[in-house]
Amino acid sequence: MEKPISVRFSTHDDTALLIKWLSEPDILRWFPMYNDKEIEDAAKIWISYTKYNAVLTVLWENKPCGIANLYLQPYKKLAHQCLFAIIVDENYRGKGIGTHLMKELMKLAKERFHLEFLHLEVYEGNPAFSLYERLGFQQYGFHPKFLKEADGTYLGKILMQKTL
Repeated sequence: MEKPISVRFSTHDDTALLIKWLSEPDILRWFPMYNDKEIEDAAKIWISYTKYNAVLTVLWENKPCGIANLYLQPYKKLAHQCLFAIIVDENYRGKGIGTHLMKELMKLAKERFHLEFLHLEVYEGNPAFSLYERLGFQQYGFHPKFLKEADGTYLGKILMQKTL
């Protein structure tokens, strides 16, 4: 039986959902934002890429449950690659949604934007790390003590890349 997953281009109407997801403590933990102002600023930047059709929303039974974007590069010398970000609502994890969304994002990156590489930044301990490895992303760098939590603990940032 086919999974009830579909993907569409995101719109500005998805901003409220993105802010909601980024505000959830278990999701926010894996992003560098600290407060509501930073979350709103990050969401505005993320959603601004909808004007290029570079943001995808994934749906489970027609209900939005995740979002991913390509931070397209404006400079010709950098336009062959880009950073991306992804969120899957914690209530929908383990259903193949992240894998499906990532495959659609990689297809979009290669076919529409002719990107050669995708890269990501993930903090150590993030459960999405295994998804990225399964999809063929390889670690190429590590920044120790990159993120400093409110309690004074640090997390390192893992840099990963995949050739499309």
